[in-house]
Amino acid sequence: MSLFRKKETKPEIEYDPAVMTPIIRSSICTGEKVAGFKDKRDGHFTEIMLIACPADEKHFKDMYGLDTVKTEY
Repeated sequence: MSLFRKKETKPEIEYDPAVMTPIIRSSICTGEKVAGFKDKRDGHFTEIMLIACPADEKHFKDMYGLDTVKTEY
């Protein structure tokens, strides 16, 4: 039995490009990054995962079939 969980390859939420924009939120103070989706209608941000390294960002893009993700500060 492993002590570490494997990363899920199945998306947690369904991504609808007509309603959602993929965003990486980055803190100016701490540099912490969180990937998720911003609702185009009301601006609500839904967090999906913490980005601790470039591999995490690649995993997020692969999971949702994205080429680029805009960073918001």
